[in-house]
Amino acid sequence: MTRQKLKLGAILIGVGDASVSELWRDPAVPLDASVDINWYTSQAREAEEAKFDFVFIVDSQYITQNFPHHHLNRLEPLTLLSAVAMVTNRIGLIATISTNYSEPFETARRLASLDLISSGRAGWNIVTSQDPGTASNFSRINHGNHDQRYQRATEAVQVVQGLWQSYENDAFARDRTAPHFLDPAKLHRLDHQGKFFSVTGPLNIQRSQQGQPPLVQAGTSAQGRELSAQYSDLVFSFARTQEEALELARDVRARATRYDRHQNEILFFPAVSVTIGDTDEEAQRIANARFSASDIQRQLASLSRQFDGHDFSNYDLDATFPLIERKSDAGIERFHIELAEARDTGKTLREILQAQCLSWLQITGSPETIADEIANWYVNGAADGFNLFVHHPSDWFYFRNRVVPQLVERGIFRNEYETKTLRGNLGLKIPENIYVHNRKVVKMRRSKKLRTSNRRTGNQGGLS
Repeated sequence: MTRQKLKLGAILIGVGDASVSELWRDPAVPLDASVDINWYTSQAREAEEAKFDFVFIVDSQYITQNFPHHHLNRLEPLTLLSAVAMVTNRIGLIATISTNYSEPFETARRLASLDLISSGRAGWNIVTSQDPGTASNFSRINHGNHDQRYQRATEAVQVVQGLWQSYENDAFARDRTAPHFLDPAKLHRLDHQGKFFSVTGPLNIQRSQQGQPPLVQAGTSAQGRELSAQYSDLVFSFARTQEEALELARDVRARATRYDRHQNEILFFPAVSVTIGDTDEEAQRIANARFSASDIQRQLASLSRQFDGHDFSNYDLDATFPLIERKSDAGIERFHIELAEARDTGKTLREILQAQCLSWLQITGSPETIADEIANWYVNGAADGFNLFVHHPSDWFYFRNRVVPQLVERGIFRNEYETKTLRGNLGLKIPENIYVHNRKVVKMRRSKKLRTSNRRTGNQGGLS
């Protein structure tokens, strides 16, 4: 089987996340970028011109004043992407929605709406919510432990996918000579009764031309990997080395076989940030200057999110990182494992902050160096694509206009879109409606049983 070409996504984060706390000072970034729909549509059109597969909108539903600037004041993903859909034609639109703070019926309907609005370009980034404080915004005491959140997420995805099966493709009249507007035999209730949800259905919106939105998931814990193995079309990761990326891909694909899924059904997208200069030396100077200008208090606030809001502002930056008890399973588990190892080797708080800023792949260099590294990951099977953080506009410009053309010249990236849908451009098959599939299976079994009966009775001519 011929491998698909490299895929590219663009993560749009307005005035900047924790890794670029001073992005808002860049004169090329509007101060209201995170709530300016014209900024988003401009970025999306630029990504579409460069033939990116999708734009990717992250989200959370809890803040304090010390959160990353983009978190403090940003548009809701599905509202935002509905507007972007109207000024783009081919690029995919992936929205983040929490399974912990959204009901499956609402999630299914809103994503299906975006999918129809965009003619089959919607996608769902599944999250379980990181910040425990989110519970207080939804009249809840807490949002459950890690296992509970993933159990709820698994059931939520099952329900959403079940609701997306409500209508068969030809349930509605195709012309005015049809006997009815709706064929009631092709509308299906869900009647789900589970641990977390009780949902009758059916969903009151038809399937799009891509069948249903692709599913994206980034959890790398055992539970997160299992959820990806069972349902994800794309696995978004923060792998920093090819070895790390390959281990994740091998494990998830091995788990997927238990669900009768082929390994090529799942694509792996590590996150990447770039700093680009005309030469490697110039790029490194730019990167050093940006890190030196970063806001140390914002970095400490980002670290605080990993520890239930613990205040690090008065700690000695050059003392060994202290042992701090976690009150819950807040934060990223991989970070805490690595933090324990760093503490054992005497790393300081300042060194921990520097490492935290490098919590995913970051490539610094000339356009040639950037293209070389991306191609190397792709050729070695460590990535099917990359999800690029759109930070400084200069890097975004150089990536689109100097890195992407090199990837095209090397024959590993498209020079034109293959189809009009997100699934089509990602090379993912359209899932068949389960009720249509089941009827085919029943018909095939009956036909096989009839042939077997005919052979036994000597009736070779079929029905008499």
